[in-house]
Amino acid sequence: MAKKLFYKIGEVAEMFNVNTSLIRYWEQQFDFIRPKKTRSGIRKYTQKDIDNFNIIYHLVKEKGLTIKGAKEYIREKKENEDIDKLQVINTLKRTKTFLKEVMEYLDAKSLNDEDL
Repeated sequence: MAKKLFYKIGEVAEMFNVNTSLIRYWEQQFDFIRPKKTRSGIRKYTQKDIDNFNIIYHLVKEKGLTIKGAKEYIREKKENEDIDKLQVINTLKRTKTFLKEVMEYLDAKSLNDEDL
């Protein structure tokens, strides 16, 4: 149930059902996404990076903004609560997933205990 500290580019692309080239492109276009890189150049994305990708994905893929439009939106709204709302929604989604995993674990454990 433990979440990973770092994700590889392929894992991030899979989360959003996009190509790795799009992840690299977004990384170039949005300066607030800066993954750590290993000595061999492998990108390691944090949960904060995933949250930022979630915002970009929402603006570009779900709301239909262009990259330029998404940049302007983020620039204008950075101080505004809209970006904060998206971050809160992302946190709530992760919490919901975690709680579902805990419930499944507890349900499975109680079934196993009944067999004893």
